[in-house]
Amino acid sequence: MARAGSAREKLLDAAFALIRAQGFSATSVDDLCARAGVTKGAFFHHFRSKDDLAVAAAQHWSDVTGAFFAAADYHRHDDPLERVLGYLAFRKDILRGDVAEFTCLVGTMVQEAYGSHPAIREACDASISTHAEKVEADIAAAMAARGMAETEWTARGLALHTQAVLQGAFILAKAKGGADIAAESIDHLIRYVKLLFDPRNDKGGR
Repeated sequence: MARAGSAREKLLDAAFALIRAQGFSATSVDDLCARAGVTKGAFFHHFRSKDDLAVAAAQHWSDVTGAFFAAADYHRHDDPLERVLGYLAFRKDILRGDVAEFTCLVGTMVQEAYGSHPAIREACDASISTHAEKVEADIAAAMAARGMAETEWTARGLALHTQAVLQGAFILAKAKGGADIAAESIDHLIRYVKLLFDPRNDKGGR
C-alpha cells in the first residue's frame, strides 16, 4: 500500500506493513520512520506517540480497506445472499502473498493492545465493527427477502461471526505460516452461511 504522499500518509502506510509483519510492540518509532523514509521530527510533528499513530492507523485502515471492498465485484449481485457469499469468496481470493500481506492490521493490534491501550482497542473495535455493519446490511436484506425472522440468530450476530472466523483464520495462518488453513476456514464459513439460508433447514430462522 506504499505510495507517494505526505509524511503522515507514509508513516501510516509504514504502520500497515510493519505492525502486520512484526506486531505493535516490536515496532518502534525508529522502525516506522525508516520504513516511511521520514525523520523523527516529521513523526512527532504528526503524532504525539506511537499509540497516537496506532489509533490513526486504525482509522486509515478502515478508509483504505473500505474503499477496496466497496469497489469489489460482489456488490453487483442483485440477491443480497449472493453478495454475502461473494464477499466471503472475495475474502478467500485475497489471501495472497506473505502472511503479513493479507492479515488484518486492526486484528493484529487489538490482540496485543486490548488490555493495555484502551484507545487502540476502541479504534480497532470501531474499524472491525464498521466493516461488519456493511456485511450485516446484506445479511439482513437476505433474511428479509426470504421471509426469515431473527429468532435463534441475528444479522448482526452472523456479521460479527464472519469477522471472528476471519480473524481466527489469520491467527492460524500466522501459526501455520501460510494461507491454506485460512482458505479452508473461509470455505467452512461459506458452507455454514449456506446452511443457515437453506429453506430445508428449519433452524435457519423461518
